[in-house]
Amino acid sequence: MKVDVRDNNVDQALRVLKKKLQREGVFREMKARRSYEKPSERRIREHKDAIRRAKKLARKQAQREGLIPGPKRKPREAVARRPQAFAQPAAE
Repeated sequence: MKVDVRDNNVDQALRVLKKKLQREGVFREMKARRSYEKPSERRIREHKDAIRRAKKLARKQAQREGLIPGPKRKPREAVARRPQAFAQPAAE
């Protein structure tokens, strides 16, 4: 894995490295290897993880198809949608 440091900005490079390690699952792997996990426990955990992923996938698919409502969106603050130059002229 390689991360370039630009303009001596080490903080930015560390953030990029952490994000890459997170995506690769390195932190999860380190946490799992802290203690021994019996093979039977591992199978149970992996089975539960597979069920969780399948439920999540089914829920997202149902939301896309409109069978169940999607997550509630946060209301946005009032923002000017168009510059004044493109606004409709007022009816006189």
